[in-house]
Amino acid sequence: MLSARSLFQEILDNDESFRLFCSIAASGESQGGWENARIAALVPRSERDLAPKITRHGADEDKHGRIFDALLKKRGLTRVPVPPDTDYTMLLERHGIGLAHHRLRSDRPLTVPEIVTYLAHSRVTEQRAAEQMELLHRHFADHPDLGRAVKMISHDEDNHLAYCHEELLRFAYAGHGHAIQRTLRECALAEIRIHRDVSLAVMARMGRILGWPKARTALLAAGIHADYAYERAAGWRRMVTLRMPERRNALGGPAAPAPESA
Repeated sequence: MLSARSLFQEILDNDESFRLFCSIAASGESQGGWENARIAALVPRSERDLAPKITRHGADEDKHGRIFDALLKKRGLTRVPVPPDTDYTMLLERHGIGLAHHRLRSDRPLTVPEIVTYLAHSRVTEQRAAEQMELLHRHFADHPDLGRAVKMISHDEDNHLAYCHEELLRFAYAGHGHAIQRTLRECALAEIRIHRDVSLAVMARMGRILGWPKARTALLAAGIHADYAYERAAGWRRMVTLRMPERRNALGGPAAPAPESA
């Protein structure tokens, strides 16, 4: 049966597939931590109140990377290099989504339009992260190894998404609404394409590790393409809507410490 739970259980039960999964996740979270730290350092003077929230966002991402490393350590494993075709965050950056890394490495303060671009990019990618973690939370919240990590990360991702909604609405009320909607649409359409490509690459590698028959791999690939067709037709719209969240000021406090072991 090709359910999400059964597929992930296979990945979890095999050391090499679990190692690849955690390595990809840890690398992406660590990259997000670096990006947010640099953005916080470059926030323009007019938006300095945002800096602590962006710093908190980055600290959460760093924490998530440490959690995935702890899951690996618990199994006696270490990270493996992330294959380029599975590197979601780097592929987004390479396709011009969000703020370019060469820009973040400079010392020149960001502009307000660049902060809007950062928030729009985050709103789209945090939607994906929140949905993926909600899926894992639904199926593995009671898992003896994954449960605690899944609950913490899922809660954080919901906070990140709430923060993006609230801050983007603030900028929309300040007159940036047209730019926000244009950037959200561009980011969403690019993200769903990159998510499809990364999903295909990850599933192909998992299939080789786990020895899936060609028919099963083909069926999974067809499912990924079907999901993309839906997202390209209409599903992308969920990534561009803005509503005031129930969780207000979701990143207004310090980050919760990561567990010493997941």
